[in-house]
Amino acid sequence: MIRVMLAEDMHMIRAALTALLRLEPDIEVVAEVTRGDEIVPVALRHRPDVAIVDIDLPVLDGITAAASLRGELPSCRILVLTALGRPGQLRRALEAGIQAFLVKDAPGERLADAVRRTAAGLRVLDPELVASALQYGESPLTPREATVLREAARGASAEDISARLHLSAGTVRNYLTSAITKTGARNKIDAIRIAEDAGWL
Repeated sequence: MIRVMLAEDMHMIRAALTALLRLEPDIEVVAEVTRGDEIVPVALRHRPDVAIVDIDLPVLDGITAAASLRGELPSCRILVLTALGRPGQLRRALEAGIQAFLVKDAPGERLADAVRRTAAGLRVLDPELVASALQYGESPLTPREATVLREAARGASAEDISARLHLSAGTVRNYLTSAITKTGARNKIDAIRIAEDAGWL
């Protein structure tokens, strides 16, 4: 029997995933959590074989929480689920040592199969997401450009960003212009969208 812990903050989705997995004769859902910071303590208590983790969890994001879980409970394998499937998220998950990554709109039978393969120690990656990740490649942004663009994505003005990062407003505008050019965007909003879709932020 494969013991599974589910980390998903949306009640209807969590209930649907639990119901789906309970139809499988060899899979048992032993715990459910709704926040990223609950993953490690609950996993240590229930000792699941596989943790199915949503990326967008409150308090602590799923990839960060999953990386902590790998350190605390190495026997638990991790299957990340995401609604958006951004290539950069896949890269982040792989860098964190996560074995499996699946988008939520995959067919139900693929989830059960992914759980079995993850439990067996196999790598399970959504093929379309892998293709997208290869298409986007590494981020062209410098760390400072990414930071400035991230702040702009939160709605901060150039003046706000300059005060927060201890830079002149002109320097901040230069970083934003450079980020727009490197992402091939039309403007700041477009650069934010492109960088977020690629997972560069």
